[in-house]
Amino acid sequence: MSVSIDARPRVRSSLTLLLAGFCWGTGGLAGSLLAERAGLHSISVATYRLLLGGAAVVLYVWAVGGLRGMVWTTAVVRRVLVAGGLLGSFQAAYFLAVGLTSVGTATMVTIGSVPVFVTAVTAVRARRWPPRITLVSVVLAVAGLVLLSSEPGRGGWALGAGVAFALAAGAGFAVLTLVMRRPVEGLDHQRTTAFGLLVGGCLLLPAGLAFGMALPLRADVIAVAVYFGVVPTGLGYAAYFRVLRTTHPVVAALATLLEPLTAALLSVVCFHEGLGAQGWCGAALLAAGLLVGYSRS
Repeated sequence: MSVSIDARPRVRSSLTLLLAGFCWGTGGLAGSLLAERAGLHSISVATYRLLLGGAAVVLYVWAVGGLRGMVWTTAVVRRVLVAGGLLGSFQAAYFLAVGLTSVGTATMVTIGSVPVFVTAVTAVRARRWPPRITLVSVVLAVAGLVLLSSEPGRGGWALGAGVAFALAAGAGFAVLTLVMRRPVEGLDHQRTTAFGLLVGGCLLLPAGLAFGMALPLRADVIAVAVYFGVVPTGLGYAAYFRVLRTTHPVVAALATLLEPLTAALLSVVCFHEGLGAQGWCGAALLAAGLLVGYSRS
């Protein structure tokens, strides 16, 4: 009986991480639709993502009474600013990488580097090599991601600069994963998500306005924008931040790899795009790496 009870939090944490990864995976499709139907630049799409997601979570937290009694201490303000800065810089660096290379290359390098950075920092902090099962899960997942997402990019300086921005984005998200594990009195995962997203959106707003943020008032565009802000952003990040304090950071970082896997599977279901033998092998390796990682959570 005790084994069953002790296993329940682990199962809940794994399911919550799966939810976060799945939500993020639908964000690529929603963001592409918003950019196409509204004629927006990728930076403007990222700005809308953070602002709409933050606004949605703020409204939810307010509706359930989560803002009553909140005290803006120095520690709370500092954490919100750090979260917002990391979220904004992650989005900006990623979309700069997309512009210089391609969606596939930028996603592969950014998302694939997150668990590697987290594993390396965790090992340095602990002053010992990561457990073998951790290394196996990371290697399997990253290898699967390479097969799943690889596509030819541009050559020359653009490719090098794009990869550098993608690595910066991955490092930023890795730092976000590690920083958010430390609790701050007066902040829970919902408040952190709400105000962190809003701050990140405000940081990107000048660039978004420069590229243009006019949104056509059509039902299909508004529906995509609302979904983009609520599900992949608000719900996705709230679920991720909820379990960061109780889940091993490497296992949490592996959840980011569900984004390209979900996006690839959705492209097969929604657009009938074939993955091919390489893609399906990559999906299998990625799933195996995630299963190995979650088995140790």
